[in-house]
Amino acid sequence: FQVIPELDVEQEAKDALYGEASFMRAYVYFELAKLYGGVPIITTIAPVDATEEELNVPRSTEKETWDFVLATCDTAAMLLDAGDGSRRRGTKYVSLALKSRAALHAASVAKYWDQSPLSGDAVNAGLVGMDPSVAAGYYAQCISASEEIINDGPFSLFHPSPASVEEATENYRQMFENPNRAMGEAIFIRGYTLQGVDLGSNQDNWGNPAQTAGAWPHPGRFCPTLDLADIYENYSDPGQSAPIITTVDGDVENYDGYDPSRTYLEFDHPSDIFADKDARLGATVLLPGSIWKDVEIVIQGAYILPDGSPIGHIELNNAPVVGNPASYEVDGSTYYLYGGSTPKLYSGFSSVGGNMTRTGFGFRKFLDSEYVPILGWNYSTTDWIDFRYAEILLNYAEAVVESGTGDATLAAEGINALRHRAAHQGDVPLTLENVLRERRVEMAFENKRYWDLIRRREYHTAFFDTYRHALVPVHDLRSMKYIFVRRDCHNTQPMTFDDAWYYKTIPGTGANGLTQNPQY
Repeated sequence: FQVIPELDVEQEAKDALYGEASFMRAYVYFELAKLYGGVPIITTIAPVDATEEELNVPRSTEKETWDFVLATCDTAAMLLDAGDGSRRRGTKYVSLALKSRAALHAASVAKYWDQSPLSGDAVNAGLVGMDPSVAAGYYAQCISASEEIINDGPFSLFHPSPASVEEATENYRQMFENPNRAMGEAIFIRGYTLQGVDLGSNQDNWGNPAQTAGAWPHPGRFCPTLDLADIYENYSDPGQSAPIITTVDGDVENYDGYDPSRTYLEFDHPSDIFADKDARLGATVLLPGSIWKDVEIVIQGAYILPDGSPIGHIELNNAPVVGNPASYEVDGSTYYLYGGSTPKLYSGFSSVGGNMTRTGFGFRKFLDSEYVPILGWNYSTTDWIDFRYAEILLNYAEAVVESGTGDATLAAEGINALRHRAAHQGDVPLTLENVLRERRVEMAFENKRYWDLIRRREYHTAFFDTYRHALVPVHDLRSMKYIFVRRDCHNTQPMTFDDAWYYKTIPGTGANGLTQNPQY
């Protein structure tokens, strides 16, 4: 920032450099503000002979830090143009997208501070926390930045009008498999490149199920939970989450495992239970019985013998089921506990190597359908969409609902456009419940959910002695049908979020003299 004005280049080039530097500064300070609240704001280079007192810059308040982030976004947006279309450098619209995200975060922290108030020196000094009265101003900035992108930007949803649920599923999947297909929706892309030299990622290694793991020895480590799957709607009853019903009584709160006194719904094929689900579920997670890389993904955790004995990972009235056999013959045909005779022929619940899903679901979003995992690290090079148009529509809708300002019609059109892209036919009204549900399913695994719980101060209530849950497919050898059992994830403990974790601990306070965050 001090060197650019002295460069021997045209003013236009200086503006572009200063704008990109401003975007990067805003991005970094946004990340710091999310983690710590108020942080030291450094805008000048310290001289080499600076004193310790000059180097130990004190923390600014949380509000001052957020205001600095947003003002720096404004500087970047003012100096930059729309860019070259590569979606890989800071531009006017990337800066506005960052402002949209950051302003919504700041507004939520202010509005919901009282949901989990902290105390201590950092709070008294304003280093963490903001008065709810400032939320309106931040919502207004989110609305303004989002409207400029929506009304003036060159962006649109990728394949917004699918002809079928199947087409909607594939369109959504393809956008994340290769973001270069979706340049109209992508606002800012972060690239991975050069396989095997620490510049790639390992998502295809960890994410592929055992059946398509290639030479990689540790697959199937990403296991989406039943809790996520339950959020997705059914097409036959839109406008609300549709927990997966497994029994005639419709009870979806019982996680005690298999109960022979209950009547379970029966299905001819494991995938049938998901037939009515929002297309984005099947594009985001690998469902039992789904097809991936021309392979039917076998996820099965138990079977019931002809005499009614349950065998496998289903629990029996909240008590572990143990015993054999691992295979059983009925009328000359052999059936296997996990659906296949060897670990390469199934992808669920076996404890072999820790390479099987324990939730009943695998990972699909972002995986490359053409890539075969090899024995090596950092070979995935799928680009990552950091900002996309769908997020801006969701940011805008949330800010409009929360503040009661902005264009409610435009906000409703935005969330319904996302639903239409997922093959929903009708519209839903603009409510906070609808916006937050849509945000959760549309942005699943895009590093948004954690921060949504943080900024809205919902983490400590969402995770208070909370178990994560699994859906266990069971082959009933009496009827040769499939049933499903809802249960707590095997070998896991309940999770509780401590209120202190809304902010991270400040490192090195003994040396830098910074005020520590509450409860550390």
